[in-house]
Amino acid sequence: MKHILFIDPLDKLFPKKDSSLMLALTLKMMGIETYLLFEPNLFFTNKTPENLKLFSFEGSFKKDSFYIDSFELREPIYTTLEKGDFLHMRIDPPFDTRYLRYLWILGIFEKRGIHILNSPKGILNNNEKLTAYEGRFSHQSFVGQDREAFLDFIKKMHEGGRKDFIYKPLDLYQGLGIEKVPFLDIDQVEKTFQRKVEECKGPIVVQPFDEKVESGEIRSLFFNGLEMGTILKVPPKGEFLANIAQGASYEKFELNSSLKTICKDITSTLKKEGVYFVAFDIIGDCISEVNITCPGLMVEVSEACGENLAQKIVLNYD
Repeated sequence: MKHILFIDPLDKLFPKKDSSLMLALTLKMMGIETYLLFEPNLFFTNKTPENLKLFSFEGSFKKDSFYIDSFELREPIYTTLEKGDFLHMRIDPPFDTRYLRYLWILGIFEKRGIHILNSPKGILNNNEKLTAYEGRFSHQSFVGQDREAFLDFIKKMHEGGRKDFIYKPLDLYQGLGIEKVPFLDIDQVEKTFQRKVEECKGPIVVQPFDEKVESGEIRSLFFNGLEMGTILKVPPKGEFLANIAQGASYEKFELNSSLKTICKDITSTLKKEGVYFVAFDIIGDCISEVNITCPGLMVEVSEACGENLAQKIVLNYD
């Protein structure tokens, strides 16, 4: 049984804190045969077995830490995926045509008995933002590009006392493309909306700005329906994006029973579609995002919790 991690190019990653590399190193340290698969080397053939180009690697963690000290690729090997092997889908969004092609190919491998985590079908069927908005424990949201409907939404929110709004794309990640827009006048917010729709080439998300984010955003990792660990990310003073790569601090956090139940209910539904690994973003008591494409921050959550969550995940495979 092999574990293959399908990942972005190393030069696109932050190696010292990358969740995929942490998982790869942990699997290898546990004595499990593990390789990396890069985008140019993914293919399938319909009449003969695929001889995929996979890369072995070496690396280590910093002393008394889960941050990565070193990581180097070794010589490639050529091998065929076999029934029972695990292939971890770890390619970052955007969820574009390129991404969709990968899901189609991985779907074929899944039909052959390869375990794909998370399942291509599950990823395809569950947008990370819309999955969060479906539940009643979510922020009031507008998703679309209809000008009149947007104006009706924003006017009602403003009349209810909301002064600032968040505009964001449906298919990006790590806070990319998110804008905080003050309600100065209706013409200004409409122009910003139209510009954002053009920029995103289609529907966008508009939500009232939740000031609770200034006190921190929760990131909670779940695998196979179980909470692996949770942190609170606090943005730098004067900022609203709780992005650790951009200076947010973080610390261990305990989910209350209500939030834990909500997250478990969502993971139970997703598991039926082959989605086992889920990272929740939570502001206040509202789920703002359900990350399933390439759940991250495993290094930081492990660091805060004082345990290797990658190992904990491996031990909780069905």
